[in-house]
Amino acid sequence: QVTLVESGGGLVQAGDSLRLSCAVSGRTDYVAAMAWFRQSAGKEREFVSGISQNGGYKDVAESVEGRFFVSRNNAKNEMYLGIDLLKPEETAVYYCAGRGRDDPSQSDEDYATWGQGTQVTVPS
Repeated sequence: QVTLVESGGGLVQAGDSLRLSCAVSGRTDYVAAMAWFRQSAGKEREFVSGISQNGGYKDVAESVEGRFFVSRNNAKNEMYLGIDLLKPEETAVYYCAGRGRDDPSQSDEDYATWGQGTQVTVPS
């Protein structure tokens, strides 16, 4: 069994930066590609960014390109999401996800393992 736990969310001001973390525990060998998704109130969950197992391939949604940066440290079994210039409309629960295939898909249906999410709130 694999467990993902997100941290680093909170209340931040528009324009601020933030770094989210996702800790992987248990059968870490079951997780290859990982990704971040987010879900705002009343909206569907959307892909934010993904990363391959060795970090050599990264994908990012066009809406956040240039402001969101994904990385991972496999020695620590952690993945990160650096966020710059946060916007009020980016208030959401941010989730990390993992899959056994080394392909950071943009579809949430391709991920078998999910964290509980961390809330990021950016007041307008």
